[in-house]
Amino acid sequence: MNIHLAGLLLLVMASAAHANSITGVPLFDADCPGKIIVHADQDGPVLINSKEAETRALDDRRFEARGSGVVISILLADDDSVTVSSTGKAPNGVCQLIED
Repeated sequence: MNIHLAGLLLLVMASAAHANSITGVPLFDADCPGKIIVHADQDGPVLINSKEAETRALDDRRFEARGSGVVISILLADDDSVTVSSTGKAPNGVCQLIED
């Protein structure tokens, strides 16, 4: 019985680790109005001010991340360029991508 319980626990933990993984989210860092910093890893997760955001795909080129009182809109253009904007408690606007 303990072996089955341990296996189930491992499956639950693995699912939780990939809960905010969204295929297609591009890798980027952005500075948004209101001192909001956004970081996204390839295929997620998206972090807003270092906190993991609830992220969903609107389609294969548009994504939305919610957290810290803001909504971050992510648009992946046909040339794979990324546009990021924010709405919510901070001033709304287009985010500036941060280049390494």
